[in-house]
Amino acid sequence: MTSAPTMQPSFLPSRNELGVVAVGFSGGQTKSGVDAAPMALIEAGLIQQLETDLDFKVTFDGQVHSYTEIMPADDPDYRNMKKPKSVSAVTRAVSQQVYEHASAGRFVLTLGGDHSIAIGTISGTAKATRERIGRDIAVIWVDAHADLNTPETSESGNIHGMPVAFLTGLAKEDREDCFGWIKDDHRISTRKLVYIGLRDIDRGEKKLLKEHGIKAFSMHDIDRYGIGKVMDMALGWIGTDTPIHLSFDVDAIDPMWAPSTGTPVRGGLTLREGDFIAECVAETGSLIALDLVEVNPSLEEAGAHETIRAGCSIVRCALGDTLL
Repeated sequence: MTSAPTMQPSFLPSRNELGVVAVGFSGGQTKSGVDAAPMALIEAGLIQQLETDLDFKVTFDGQVHSYTEIMPADDPDYRNMKKPKSVSAVTRAVSQQVYEHASAGRFVLTLGGDHSIAIGTISGTAKATRERIGRDIAVIWVDAHADLNTPETSESGNIHGMPVAFLTGLAKEDREDCFGWIKDDHRISTRKLVYIGLRDIDRGEKKLLKEHGIKAFSMHDIDRYGIGKVMDMALGWIGTDTPIHLSFDVDAIDPMWAPSTGTPVRGGLTLREGDFIAECVAETGSLIALDLVEVNPSLEEAGAHETIRAGCSIVRCALGDTLL
């Protein structure tokens, strides 16, 4: 694919400035290996492709952060959450890293890691955008799962299934070491949240989606309308000239094409549909941040290479790479 110029958003001063945060963290769930994804993506040439093929000036500290130095020695379950103090500490650090890039007017690319890190990435983008231009962000969450459980509704206690609840304020906590650091300026509105690709939703999450009128497009909707119409409806819901943070879980793609992920669910997006979502968001000229999460190179040796390739393709498409 070749690069094509994209419209410069009014709220991003320098469209070719890219800040990269590599988060080697797997503590939001129980399967090891997802912490190796950032290095796998980098070794696959992703950052070099963004620099040479898409002409980005990349600001990257060259580190895949594991945050071991801030991990608490004692981290018991709390409110049904597993490793709450560890996940809170890491997401707080990630929030600050993303905030610094976004405050400098850079597009922020975060390579995860499990999806709990979105507590950090989205909160950092939201805070920086409010401070810099006085506006709220919209979030497009592409995932097989809603990740909307509160600690009390979660069956597993894994925090990678709770980030949207904390980001929207549907889940709150006063303890500073257990997400009490999340303040109003870190949060997002349920009215500016759109899901795409859902197909494995817990009962408590369904209830919250309906009660709060959250816009969600399941695989049923994609089958009925096609991905083109779904993207028209999703972007229409957000509106024009609104800063967008795209959080893309690779398990949104069917495991036939992206098997190396912790919670695969059959019946998902095709590779082309995944790229198309990223392309459509890029075409708005409003995308200011992107997360790519839940690639786990260790889970299926035969499929790890294809999953990494899929992840790299999604990132390139979201950053303006086109077929022609």
